[in-house]
Amino acid sequence: MTLSLMILLGYILGSIPFGLILTKFMTGIDVRTIGSGNIGATNVLRSGHILLAVLTFILDALKGSLAVLIYRFNATVPTTENELIIAAAAVLGHLYPLFLYFRGGKGVATSAGCLLVVAPLVGITAIALWVITIFLTRRSALAALIATVLLPFYAYFLSGFSLMVWSFAISSLVIYKHKDNISRLCQGTESRIDLFTQKNPR
Repeated sequence: MTLSLMILLGYILGSIPFGLILTKFMTGIDVRTIGSGNIGATNVLRSGHILLAVLTFILDALKGSLAVLIYRFNATVPTTENELIIAAAAVLGHLYPLFLYFRGGKGVATSAGCLLVVAPLVGITAIALWVITIFLTRRSALAALIATVLLPFYAYFLSGFSLMVWSFAISSLVIYKHKDNISRLCQGTESRIDLFTQKNPR
């Protein structure tokens, strides 16, 4: 496959809205009509289905990983720079999916999935920071923002300049997609994540 085809494939994989598909198929709920209206794992959790939320996170991460792995196993001489391009296409697919009129998720899980393949230590660090923060604060958006804002720094120290540049670009998009959450955090109205009950979700 040419790099152009791989970029297109990465974008298409990223565009698959697993959160929407799973909740619609398993519960009949359109996840876009509840909570924040987002298609990601946090909003799926607000539907009251913890296992579906976990599965959504895993599948959203896997589509990022798969996009990079398909390139890696098909390229004659795979390069980190091209892997980062494919990874960016997958994240963009999740943020602006072809199948949902370019209204997608916030990119956290898909970015993590890409990082676990391109730079495993960076990916593990990002996920660990997200998990620790969410357990301490019970606010998924705050956890995502902390992990995302710090990503370029630990990407540079753990991997190098190329991943730092990629991380800065992707982080900027992810932060932009969290603009409503940032506003609610500043106002003190951002909802907390309850692993067992979800009341008055945003």
